[in-house]
Amino acid sequence: MTTPREPAPPGSVAAVVVNWNSGGLLARCLDALGEQTHRPRQVVVVDNASADGSEAAARGRPGVELVEPGANLGFAAANNRGIERAAGCEWVALLNPDAFPEPGWLESLLAAARDGRFSFLASRQLLAEDPTRLDGAGDVYTVAGLAWRRHHGQPAAENGLVAEEVFSPCAAAALYRRDALLEAGGFDEAFFCYFEDVDLAFRLRLLGHRCLYVPGAVVHHVGSALSGRGSAFSVYHGHRNLVWTYWKNMPGRLLALHWPLHLAVNLASLPWFAGRGQGRTILRAKRDALLGLPRVLGERRRVQARRRASSAELRRLMLGGFSALGRERRLG
Repeated sequence: MTTPREPAPPGSVAAVVVNWNSGGLLARCLDALGEQTHRPRQVVVVDNASADGSEAAARGRPGVELVEPGANLGFAAANNRGIERAAGCEWVALLNPDAFPEPGWLESLLAAARDGRFSFLASRQLLAEDPTRLDGAGDVYTVAGLAWRRHHGQPAAENGLVAEEVFSPCAAAALYRRDALLEAGGFDEAFFCYFEDVDLAFRLRLLGHRCLYVPGAVVHHVGSALSGRGSAFSVYHGHRNLVWTYWKNMPGRLLALHWPLHLAVNLASLPWFAGRGQGRTILRAKRDALLGLPRVLGERRRVQARRRASSAELRRLMLGGFSALGRERRLG
């Protein structure tokens, strides 16, 4: 990824939206960005070769730059292209086309960022179809390598009401300091999509960066509107990338303690998804995860060599193993 040429104005934000066949959702998302009480200095839409004409919502819209690479790069690579375009901004706000921020969303995130201790921030995501329930309040990560949206599906009136540190944000609606993204190397483009935000957050945490959940930064999120929740596509990429995230990022001390639990979780996923009629999909995901491990382990050496956070600091932010499964709804 590129490096900034000169200091960006304090508080300046570039909003990056990755689009792929989003129908009318992109227009609604861009309308919501246009109604922010703190307007982004720059809005970049990266269109992954949509075939439904949805990119037309960005073409010619004042203040919006449409980037058309001519192919489906995936969520990870397309976001990297958008981050590269944001060289004149201090912050990068990532937003999915099926995420519709309330007017004070960006202002709330930036107000919380003035604390100075946090380099990336998570939003309060409400289910667009039922805003009385949460889609998520930051992401949870476990010592077994599982991740999910905190408080997903739970009553919004009772959960996620307090600002607190979380392991990571859901990149469907998150704010990152751009220099931190560059330091971490951006998204791993081999992931294509799913779990790429958890992987990025893990690398940011290894470098000593911290994540804050901001309850006042409210977004209404459709969730899996484009790829389909529980689809073969999401299961394959999510469960392949789960393995890669773990073996690339888990510090050696924690890996030595918890890798048997990680193995057990992966083995348990085989009959689980087979019982849902997705046996071939989960087998292909785990096969390709293993085939990709040489690359991942090469990345691991580089990632761990730069680590500044201690194992104890990271473990404090992770949940346990099997005991944690019943406490929240798992992603994927």
